Amino acid sequence: MNTHPAKIRLVIFDWAGTTVDFGSRAPAAAFTDVFKARNVSVTNEQACAPMGLNKRDHLVQMLTAPEIATAWHDVQGREWTEDDVDDLYEAFIPVQLAAIDQHADLVPGLLDVVHELRKRNIKIGGTTGYFRAAADAVAQRAAQAGFTPDANVCSDDVTEGRPAPQMIHRVMQQLTIETPQHVLKIGDTVADIKAGLAANCWSIGVCDSSSLMGLSQTEYAQLSDHDRSQRLREADHVFRHAGAHAVIDTITELPSLIDQINRCENVQPHVLV
Repeated sequence: MNTHPAKIRLVIFDWAGTTVDFGSRAPAAAFTDVFKARNVSVTNEQACAPMGLNKRDHLVQMLTAPEIATAWHDVQGREWTEDDVDDLYEAFIPVQLAAIDQHADLVPGLLDVVHELRKRNIKIGGTTGYFRAAADAVAQRAAQAGFTPDANVCSDDVTEGRPAPQMIHRVMQQLTIETPQHVLKIGDTVADIKAGLAANCWSIGVCDSSSLMGLSQTEYAQLSDHDRSQRLREADHVFRHAGAHAVIDTITELPSLIDQINRCENVQPHVLV
């Protein structure tokens, strides 16, 4: 029998769509607004598709999507350029900050989860694709509501954002956790999952509040049981296809998942049945 079982010592949360802003509405709204201002209509699904990347890369991914690229060409009379990306990003920043002010509530149950992690002496980190000013705004609102991670890293703090593992590594360094198998990364995007895998830590998806669902808390609550179950299964499939070691419907399931991981004899992160 393995005498050194897996032991989670650090949980690294994503922000929007995982710990705050149920449905990740703030970034989605900001992306749709900046394109709308240029007479290019994008759907919420198109705005959410690259979620988890740093926001400039997110804009590039949106512009690269065939439907948006075609719409841009139809309106602008030409293909998009790097100058357009710079222009969109500059316009995006104030729109994003304003949207955060409207979408920064903690997801239901988060404080109870954090309290349980603290009882277990598990350190807590945060990573986000937000730029620094936005990351600080979200962190300030979260702190006012009772949630303050031990370390918080944003895309501006590293040379390469998600799906690269640099933000995870930075949090580990700041909190003096050296072994990836002792780290659990949880997020609501494919980019979160891939970053966790690249860091060789446990990589977990959360469904109900995710950008994959893209629903506000009210919209989610109004779903029929059948529709809710179907939407959760669809998000679960996306996360597992991306390589997630496990997927939970809601953040409140995290402590029991950690119990399951801590019982594993195989100390290396692996897919849980």
